[in-house]
Amino acid sequence: MAGVLRLPSGRLVRGRGLRRPLPEGPAPTFALHLLGHEPPLVAWEARWLRWPDFWLPSDRAAAGEALHEAWARAETERVEIACAGGRGRTGTALACLAVLDGVPGHEAVAYVRKHYASRAVETPWQRRFVTRFQ
Repeated sequence: MAGVLRLPSGRLVRGRGLRRPLPEGPAPTFALHLLGHEPPLVAWEARWLRWPDFWLPSDRAAAGEALHEAWARAETERVEIACAGGRGRTGTALACLAVLDGVPGHEAVAYVRKHYASRAVETPWQRRFVTRFQ
């Protein structure tokens, strides 16, 4: 399915841009929205993480907690990670999930670019955030 990243453990997580229509297929059961402003309401459970475009999360501790939750829930639920465009913030978050799934931090951006989107994780500080993520 379009936008779905398979982590090494087999967990599946869909990344997408909220500016695009909802892709075909089953709706998520949980979404993590990465936006600088409050996201639109959705019909499934969602959590908002304040994360301005091209930057890093406003609250890094909250980001760590939210990403750990998304990774854990992906074991048994349909999880979606979404920002406006679906590349920078979403790619950064997906790379952090890859780290949680066992991919070394220095390899996680390449993993997401190979298996999700070639231009994921857009800025040097987003790449650095991934390499330091635990």
